[in-house]
Amino acid sequence: MMASELSIQVVKEIGAIPADDWNGLVSPNDPFTRHGFLRALEESNSVGPGTGWLPCHVAVYEEEKLVGAVPLYLKSNSYGEYIFDWGWAGASQRAGLPYYPKLVSSVPFTPATGRRLLVHDGALDGPVFDALVSGVQAVADRSKAHSIHFLFCTFEEREALADRHSFLPRLTMQFHWQGAGDQTFDDYLGRMRASTRKQIRRERRQAMESGLTIHTRSGDAFSDDDWSSLYRFYRNTTGRKGAYDYLTEDFFLRIRETYGEHVVMSMAKDGERPVAASLSFEAGQHLYGRYWGADEFHEGLHFELCYYQLIERSIAKGHTRFEAGAQGPHKIKRGLLPSATYSAHWLRHEGLFDAVASHLLYEKEATEEEMEMFAAHSPYKKGKAP
Repeated sequence: MMASELSIQVVKEIGAIPADDWNGLVSPNDPFTRHGFLRALEESNSVGPGTGWLPCHVAVYEEEKLVGAVPLYLKSNSYGEYIFDWGWAGASQRAGLPYYPKLVSSVPFTPATGRRLLVHDGALDGPVFDALVSGVQAVADRSKAHSIHFLFCTFEEREALADRHSFLPRLTMQFHWQGAGDQTFDDYLGRMRASTRKQIRRERRQAMESGLTIHTRSGDAFSDDDWSSLYRFYRNTTGRKGAYDYLTEDFFLRIRETYGEHVVMSMAKDGERPVAASLSFEAGQHLYGRYWGADEFHEGLHFELCYYQLIERSIAKGHTRFEAGAQGPHKIKRGLLPSATYSAHWLRHEGLFDAVASHLLYEKEATEEEMEMFAAHSPYKKGKAP
């Protein structure tokens, strides 16, 4: 395929691209870059005017066939990204340089790794990949964006962006569970050190002895009242943390109606009254924990709904990966180990680009040391970590 055979389009709403065409580019393990999830964000007004996230997705066509795409947003702030550049923005502004607007390729409010440069054949060294990057750079020029950021991209994408297009590679970390062929949760516990195994059993027992009933099911198995409670729980959590309510209630209604096959809910009830829940998303062999909230506190309940129920489901379904969201060294004692996350960055101002490049070299060393430190506190027996 010659680059001259390709055409590039920019669309301001994902509904302009047929769902089957877009989803044909997406990894089977990724529920978040799929058309239905991104469309729910847009049509629920969780992203769009007034939110700091303006869609400007890049699409590459070979004749009339969609062969590449990038989920892309023009941003006027750094909220909801989870790979943080607030320090860069502050340094830029102190130097009298504008930092916003900027372009971000990610899934809004979703710190989950996945492909950002969606290429039909998966090739990161061909003309479609280069056309996608060129399309993003053209959007940056037209919108006068001062930087471009591919967040939670794959390692291979980060390397290709750095090698082929002079982006700055960045290393960050989360805590992930990886499958190791266990058949039951007891098999999983059997690989743990005795102290960790005892702690997990105690926490599970606390949740089970609370008098609450706990179920983990696909989202379409829950009632209207359950889903209404879920949004209330989400608001409880953001309110307690002093965080923004990025997602509207309409988003939850839309994913229930159109995306139920990818939704997993773990809910605790007192009789028929919902008390707490976590919401996760599932695709292929991966499970991603996303939202949690409760009306009241019960010992062990957060760990049960956000970790143990989902690890148990992952084992039963043969999943290879469970990501439980951003941050949280406390996850190590629940069996989630440090895992590298990746991003790639380009900054228009040469001086700021050089300063960030120097900072990222230092940050990489510090992150690698931190990952080694956390790995040394693995809860698994010697030779039994995944």
